Amino acid sequence: MNTSRHDKVRGRGAQSGAASTRFALPAREVDGDWRDHMEALARIEGGPPVKLRTTVTEERPRSILTFNRSPDVFFDRSVNAYRGCEHGCIYCFARPTHAYHDLSPGLDFETKLFAKPNAAELLRATLARPNYRPRPIAMGTNTDPYQPIEGRYRITRQLLELCWEVRHPVTITTKSDRVLRDLNLLAEMARQHLVAVALSVTSLDPKLSRLLEPRAAAPDKRLAALGTLVKAGVPVHCSVAPVIPAITDAFMEEIVARAGALGVPSVGWIPLRLPHEVAPLFREWLAVHFPERADKVMSIVRSIRGGRDNDPDFFTRMQPSGVWADLLRARFRLACGRAGVGKTHFELDSSAFRPPESGGQLRLL
Repeated sequence: MNTSRHDKVRGRGAQSGAASTRFALPAREVDGDWRDHMEALARIEGGPPVKLRTTVTEERPRSILTFNRSPDVFFDRSVNAYRGCEHGCIYCFARPTHAYHDLSPGLDFETKLFAKPNAAELLRATLARPNYRPRPIAMGTNTDPYQPIEGRYRITRQLLELCWEVRHPVTITTKSDRVLRDLNLLAEMARQHLVAVALSVTSLDPKLSRLLEPRAAAPDKRLAALGTLVKAGVPVHCSVAPVIPAITDAFMEEIVARAGALGVPSVGWIPLRLPHEVAPLFREWLAVHFPERADKVMSIVRSIRGGRDNDPDFFTRMQPSGVWADLLRARFRLACGRAGVGKTHFELDSSAFRPPESGGQLRLL
């Protein structure tokens, strides 16, 4: 499905399902404008607009733990229970990963999801290897571990239960208050210095949030979840991310202030990144929702990215430059000073790790 004019696709972040051409995959187009046809038919028949349906495909990969050597992130290994994300955040840097599978980084990314029911089984086998050395496993680095389908599959819960069983440290990044469904387990792990949780808060305007991240938890719910985690003794970080110039940066100071008032010990910010297909998808989103501001937004984005829509280079891709970047840094630093918070590195404990039994076979003592 491909939209050529600036209509709104309601309830979703992306405004089209245009295919990627990076991998020379065949482009597919429906004969005629399918969405317009179906919506017109619904109006004629007096029914509601046709909605895009979410589908979930179960896959069984051969491995689940991914290692990386990026100098720009704090972790060297990660687990992703799902591919694609129903939250539908238009800015999501993980959207291009759907192109590897001949799927659109646009609407396919948020409607054609994949779940990995054997994730905990695969991780158990990996952790049981004689040469495995524990370091914190990052969850939620690609797609959200607490997106809506987690309520059905509980794969994230299974992974956490395994990590608690073998005393393996974990970090979680999410934008959902569904993380509180595992509060009992997280609190137990926190007492052993085995977990830290980061929640990202993009804006404080629920209407804007519904446009940016249509199926993610409302901002107030995320802040409330941060407060609940603090009271439970779970180390938490509030990430003001992404900061979108002339769209969400106005909320930066208040988000920091509210996080500080909740007792959140650590805050940070991440500027908007637009890798690969995310850039045209975001431009399309701007044209639909903020046409009067689109040129200004992209002008500032390019100014902090060396004149490009995106800076893909190691060491600089997470570090914007220029006058606008300096201004955002100064604002954030002042906000942290007023709120009495700063960025904290949580030390998690890997020393208590005890390898699981592999294949039901007891280890020789």
